[in-house]
Amino acid sequence: MAVKVSVIVNVHNPGDTADPCIRSTLEQTMPTDDYEVIFVDDGSTDGIAERLDTIAAARGNVRTLHLPHTGSPMRGRNMGLAAAAGEYVYFLGQGDRLEKDAVARMYDRAMETDADVLIGRLTRDHGPPMTAFERSTPRADILGDRLLSLLVPQQLYRRAFLEAHELGFPVPGGRVAEQAFVMRAYLHAKVIAVLAEDVCCHLGERPRTVEEPRAIVHELHALLDDIDTYVGAGRQRDRMYAYWYRYVVLRPLVTSKFAESSVDRGIHFRVVQELIARRFPERIDRYLPVQLRAVAAFVRLGRLDQIVLLANSSRRARLRADLTEVRWDAHVLVLGLTVEVLDGDGGPDRYRVDGESLHWMPPRSVDGRLLSDAVTDVTGAVERARVELYIRHAETGVVHFLPLDQRVERIEDGRRRTRIQIRGETRLDVTTAALGEPLRQGQWEVHVRMFGGAHQARSRVGRPEGPLNCLGVLAQRPRMRLVVPCWSDHGEMGLAVEPRSFSESIALVSPGVDVKHVDRHLYVVLPVPYVPPSGGPPLELVLRSTGRCEREVSAPALVEAGVPGRIAGQLVAKLPVSRLLPVADHLGPGGWSSSLRTEEEEVGLRFGLELRRGRVEVRPAAATAPRRRLPVVRDTVLYRLGRRLPGARRMMRLARAGRRRYLRD
Repeated sequence: MAVKVSVIVNVHNPGDTADPCIRSTLEQTMPTDDYEVIFVDDGSTDGIAERLDTIAAARGNVRTLHLPHTGSPMRGRNMGLAAAAGEYVYFLGQGDRLEKDAVARMYDRAMETDADVLIGRLTRDHGPPMTAFERSTPRADILGDRLLSLLVPQQLYRRAFLEAHELGFPVPGGRVAEQAFVMRAYLHAKVIAVLAEDVCCHLGERPRTVEEPRAIVHELHALLDDIDTYVGAGRQRDRMYAYWYRYVVLRPLVTSKFAESSVDRGIHFRVVQELIARRFPERIDRYLPVQLRAVAAFVRLGRLDQIVLLANSSRRARLRADLTEVRWDAHVLVLGLTVEVLDGDGGPDRYRVDGESLHWMPPRSVDGRLLSDAVTDVTGAVERARVELYIRHAETGVVHFLPLDQRVERIEDGRRRTRIQIRGETRLDVTTAALGEPLRQGQWEVHVRMFGGAHQARSRVGRPEGPLNCLGVLAQRPRMRLVVPCWSDHGEMGLAVEPRSFSESIALVSPGVDVKHVDRHLYVVLPVPYVPPSGGPPLELVLRSTGRCEREVSAPALVEAGVPGRIAGQLVAKLPVSRLLPVADHLGPGGWSSSLRTEEEEVGLRFGLELRRGRVEVRPAAATAPRRRLPVVRDTVLYRLGRRLPGARRMMRLARAGRRRYLRD
């Protein structure tokens, strides 16, 4: 039977980090007769070569190729491609991991769409989200479907298509050469399809490599020559040029690495000057954000000093996203938010008003007189400013974008200055948010990304001011599932789908605790997202001392139901307090960690208490973690008085030394 897919994996001294990758290739749901795995070892010395030979000897669909060390995966990919027998090939890195049914699903979709290149959904634990996976596309456009954000080789290619166009990886080659291979495949392909419904591959973090600027420029020239060959002059080609102009040429100039490398940056700067003068005319600058337009202007002026000053100041800017509303409309979560860029000092970013135009104000350290109004004009960018809101699964890294109704607002700040805010509202339907399907179980983070004006930045969504809305709802699809809005210890919003237990659902929203000290008792009130008709299992609130004395105080917790869909329930516990001396079963001065106990489990809560001089403070759980236990005498009043007696400290040290001396191993 003919092989349908060949999975080619480059390996070099991975240690144990390649185990998930190897297992994922061997445990595919596609029958072993229909696919093969080709491991290409790049001169490894950690024993992985022998291990791969053992796997190949035991499995008929696995082969291992051995190469002398080259230091680059390019030659290995070409060797794997030459040895492949599959109708399609898929390139995988040693840190990547395939889903179990990924190969079968990608092959079926490729056959269905007759694709030369099929891009199965990718996810990663680092970097910005991949916007090209908002939907599946049987015939994708390079620019319209944002495929330039997916210039990675982890895609499915028709082998005959690669051979017909003599497409291979440049040897030797770096990151730009790798992107050039993918770009050439895009330019030659008749059909490029995108499979977005389910994750196919989890991308691992790539090892950082140092590339020489002249080598990068050489690879970039070859890539731009290919674009010139297959794309006619005009706006489409300029937009493609602008992608590499932005990310490969200009962006490295405003990084901390460039600003701090005083020895090499002069050479790098001259190489960039030559490249811009030869390949990037000024008309392409209009596709750049304003900071990079300023960098391009300084490069043409030969002002390396201004670029270094800009790099040192611009990297401190950040994004602030504040919630203005959190409510449920049936099973739809409605979020209102305000997004604004903050400058390096933590204040709102401001723009200069000149008639009907808005102009970017460079940092004070930069000489703005060197920049023309055409460079600093951001009027059009502000009008087109937008926010992207998305949720990310904390465990798998899967990202889903949310629809957002938004508007740009100018806030006059006096002295011909203005601020820019974007206000928006989204409706998160938990039954359809995953490309028309329900959200999977687990924790979902809420992120925001802003484009427009002078900046592009991303951030987590922070908690609103005032009481937290901890009301959970029961989603109806595909079955009854509890969905709970919650917040991290840093005040970042999340969404918990189907908590594993009643106690865990309370622990998720426990940062919304309310504590009152009345007479000699402490009343602890916790929100309860959802109270089942049965009232839930009996609960007990447990507080443990985080000081040197191990003490535990517990009290039964009464759960009161709220109004379903409108008001959260609450849990109330009453604990006795001793203000001076430690008393059994009483809270005393010091720090206390908290947890909920049932007959079956004990779940830690995300807050702690600090009792000092009759006052009670609520702190995050991390701030009240138990200290390391030391073998000391109990901290009592008599002990503290005894320390002040003459010679008492010396006697205690001798007693401790003797006790440690005769401890058995």
